[in-house]
Amino acid sequence: MRGEHGPDDFAHWWEDFAVGSVRHYGPYEVKREDTLEFAMAFDPQPFHLDETAAERSLFKKLSASGWHTCAMTMRMLCDAYLLDTASLGAPGVENIKWHVPVHPGDVLSGTTTIDNARVMNSRPGVGLVHNRYETRNQHDAVVMTMEGWGMLRLRPPHLKAPWRDAPSPST
Repeated sequence: MRGEHGPDDFAHWWEDFAVGSVRHYGPYEVKREDTLEFAMAFDPQPFHLDETAAERSLFKKLSASGWHTCAMTMRMLCDAYLLDTASLGAPGVENIKWHVPVHPGDVLSGTTTIDNARVMNSRPGVGLVHNRYETRNQHDAVVMTMEGWGMLRLRPPHLKAPWRDAPSPST
């Protein structure tokens, strides 16, 4: 099953996330039922749950919670590459901004850009990558940006091929 790996069979390791590299994710269609279900469970503000209340709000129509937008972005990241990555999680997310409301029927996609990478001094075999995420709707409007560090395993020496001897992403 995708996302279930032995210790050596990941498609992507820390070394595969070079500074300046860009990965794409999506598309993901925002469904009305999912928007309502998420809002009911986690963000039950009226403009996320009720069409009439949404019309009276700044959003003017039913809108997904920003937290739902984060969750949908995470789903797209997992589907695009994260489940095949030697990921060890993340210490947090920084600078989340919701720029444009997300509505049922929107189709989201986006990019991840690596702007920093380094090996952790305190944890042998673990590297960090700093990611900038940009999620857009079908009109190419930026709906959300966020940044954060990810922790990834370094590729074990026995898996390194001669063409992998290029400088590390931190150089």
